[in-house]
This record gives sequence, C-alpha cells and structure tokens, in this order.
Amino acid sequence: MGLFSFFNKKNREVNGLGDSLFANTPPLPEIPENIFVENTKPAEAVTAATERTAIQTDVGINALFQFLERNHEAKGYEDALINSDTSHMEQNIEALRNDLARTVRKVKTFYEDFIREINFHIASRSRSGMIDTVEELNVKKEIAEDHIRQVEEIEEQAKIYKGLGQGIILSYTRGFKNGLAAISHHSILKRNF
Repeated sequence: MGLFSFFNKKNREVNGLGDSLFANTPPLPEIPENIFVENTKPAEAVTAATERTAIQTDVGINALFQFLERNHEAKGYEDALINSDTSHMEQNIEALRNDLARTVRKVKTFYEDFIREINFHIASRSRSGMIDTVEELNVKKEIAEDHIRQVEEIEEQAKIYKGLGQGIILSYTRGFKNGLAAISHHSILKRNF
C-alpha cells in the first residue's frame, strides 16, 4: 500500500464513507471512439481546401492565363513520336486554337455575368444610401471591365495568329519538331554504316 493510498483510506473512514460508496455506484458507460476522435485524415482536409481555392482561381482572367502559360512542348513531342505526320500536327494546332477560343468565351461569359450582378448590387445599394459599398462595387466593376478588355485583346490577336495565344502554338510546334528530330536521330543518325 502506498503512502497516498494510506491517507485516502483514512479520509474515507473519517468521513464515514469507506469503500461502500464506490461499491454501490454503477460503472461508467463506455464512450464510443467517434465522439472524441476525428477520423478524417489531414490530407482530406487539405485537399478540400485546395479544391475550394482551385475553384475560386479557375475563373476569370486567371483561367485564361493558366491556359496560355501551360507548356505544350511536351505534348507536341509525344504526339510526334506517336504519329509523325505533319497533318496530325496541324490538326492538333487547330484543336489548341479551339481550346483557346473556348477558354476566351468562358472567361468573357463569366465577366459579363459578373458585371450584370455588380450592376444590380450597385443599383440596390445606391437606393439604400450605402455610398461606401457602392464605391467598392464600382471599383470591382472597373477591374472586371479592364479584364474583359484584356481578354478581347487576346482574342483579337489570336484571330490573326499573333500575341499571347501564339505562344501555345509555337510551344506545341517546337515540341513536335523536336519529336521528329528525335525519331530521325534514333532511327537514322545512330546507325553505323
């Protein structure tokens, strides 16, 4: 018997409780693990937060710039190794142009809808006398209109095969030509004769 157990035993006997108090109480119920332990993995929580961020940044001009900044050289290289016909390259270039046009259309639609929504809020908050909020909304509207102008400029340049949109075509073509060079190097230039 330990020193503390000895003192506790004496206190119980002095109070008149003894061991009879603890003998009559029912045992505590078992607590299920799911009440106090979180079963979700940290990676799932991080993934959910990342997806929310991706959804927020994958709209507007950011979506267009993400498309334009993508490196298509590796895809061109792989396409050349699969099918080295230049008509295949031209078809894929046309597909890239269509992807660019689709992305531009999606971004323009987003901003047009966003500006309509802002206009509604400006009118509504103006009637309520919320001057500061209206000014903030006007700033957001100006930013959206500036983004639309940039998107339209990119669209016009892409139609005449110039500007930022041409970068994806040059990147893909460079990769395709590198793939053709790799085929030639591997099949002909490495041969000893």
